[in-house]
Amino acid sequence: MVELKGLAGARERWVSTGGIELCVAELGDPTRPTVVLVHGYPDSKEVWSEVAERLADRFHVVLYDVRGHGRSTAPTPLRGGFTLEKLTDDFLAVADAVSPDEPVHLVGHDWGSVQSWEFATVGRTEGRIASFTSMSGPSLDHFGHWIKKRMARPTPRRVGQLLGQGAKSWYVYMLHTPVLPELAWRGPLGKRWPKILERMEKVPAGDYPTPSLPSDAAHGAWLYRDNVRARLSRPRADAYAHVPVQLVLPLGDIFLSQRLYDELELWAPGLVRRTLPAKHWVPRTRPDQLSAWISEFVLANEDREAGVPAQRTKATGKHAERFGGQLVLVTGAGSGIGRATAFAFAEAGARVVAVDRDAESAARTAELAQLIGAPQAWAETVDVSDEQAMEKLAEKVAAEYGVVDVLVNNAGIGLSGSFFDTTPEDWKKVLDVNLWGVIHGCRLFGKQMAERGQGGHIVNTASAAAFQPSKALPAYSTSKAAVLMLSECLRAELAGQGIGVSAICPGLVNTNITATAHFAGVDAEEEKRRQKKSSRLYGLRNYPPEKVADAILTAVVRNQAVVPVTPEARGAHLMSRFTPKALRAVARLEPPL
Repeated sequence: MVELKGLAGARERWVSTGGIELCVAELGDPTRPTVVLVHGYPDSKEVWSEVAERLADRFHVVLYDVRGHGRSTAPTPLRGGFTLEKLTDDFLAVADAVSPDEPVHLVGHDWGSVQSWEFATVGRTEGRIASFTSMSGPSLDHFGHWIKKRMARPTPRRVGQLLGQGAKSWYVYMLHTPVLPELAWRGPLGKRWPKILERMEKVPAGDYPTPSLPSDAAHGAWLYRDNVRARLSRPRADAYAHVPVQLVLPLGDIFLSQRLYDELELWAPGLVRRTLPAKHWVPRTRPDQLSAWISEFVLANEDREAGVPAQRTKATGKHAERFGGQLVLVTGAGSGIGRATAFAFAEAGARVVAVDRDAESAARTAELAQLIGAPQAWAETVDVSDEQAMEKLAEKVAAEYGVVDVLVNNAGIGLSGSFFDTTPEDWKKVLDVNLWGVIHGCRLFGKQMAERGQGGHIVNTASAAAFQPSKALPAYSTSKAAVLMLSECLRAELAGQGIGVSAICPGLVNTNITATAHFAGVDAEEEKRRQKKSSRLYGLRNYPPEKVADAILTAVVRNQAVVPVTPEARGAHLMSRFTPKALRAVARLEPPL
């Protein structure tokens, strides 16, 4: 066994094909399903290190250096040595060596995905591939047909799409120029590349790329020269996928337009789409997310091949493409809006961390979330008002589950009573939970999102009370108004980092917050009576928390700033903007308790 850089515990072997020696690394149990990871340009197999280590617990993971990259040898001469046909020969040689009797599950990124589309669509690989996960690399044949279709009927929209992708493909033109790319990579570009990735893509700092980067990039220029012009001008008409395909689409990819994949279902029937708010180098920046999606897709297709039912409910929600596999943390998830929100994200295929101060309720939410569709769900117990406890939670979540993609600060408590009946202790309690709990969540988890540099979203549950004054809710309304303003300020600060912030403002929603709300200035018996009466009124209103949850998912998808939920909330919001005097008059009314 040879210790490979970035791949601790990997087993190394060499595979010969057409005069080329390919360096192959293996992790995990060889008796389990085989997953082959194919790297892109100008990478080597080590770009998959984080993903491979996460997959190795469940699969036989295989990585290899594409010819001319890493420790694999280069063809002589270079010209004509990197054609898709020869790359297909290499893949088949690796597949036969590591999994001679069973088909492999193929995963490709960047040029690894480009060549893997060839593997997944040519006849000679049929029966050798069980599934294909593609990210940041289209089929050159599909791309060629995409261009031809838009040039044949050049509507303004289609011309705009062509020009947009043409601008993103600037580097392709550069790589076709003689000598200059080789000089650049063997000179200053090769030395500065790690820092460029850290700055532009927010990849983690470290000692990758491998020392062979300058020669890898110089050799890899022939991937483009040997294939791009030939295939784009004469795309195959039979480039239909003969395997199930999962497409992972990074929304912030600066090299590829999302429009390239608009008609992909024509070439890959039954395509599974995933969108990810990230940039191009997702194997390095989002290994947790990719590992979850790859695992789910591999297992689903293993079940399909074996003719047995899937082991978990698959995501079927309308937002499954957007949230599948993402990590979502919801506070106050033990009941009401929090639980409904956790379930909505679970139905969309997200991984869910259900947080509540009631351990049993949080555990029940996590358990049900997995039954509904979450690939994974965990329960965590914490009081959101406890700064140190929240800091420990943030550290644990980042270390064990990954950086949160969507944070829902939902935990809150109710408090009713006049200003003079509300004690300093009452004020502290409601502000600690309703405001400081949100501040702690935004500060800790939001900071992790910002440091990762791949975007994200924060949802803060405010209330219609944030813009609707009431003589009966001075403390509660103040806390929620502060949450609303905090959200607006944070939205402005984080916009440049691709992190959205939404304030959700529900009105009367049928949850148990009224049954646990504190009523200041009354004895225990009167408080109990008011709790029952307010619960009955909310029950008669019967606006379900599931509708609020749906509004939360929509707010994230659309990146909405302020979302009033329920007709009365929307009405109060409009009045606060256009007829504030009338709203103040309503505030003087005595509540019906």
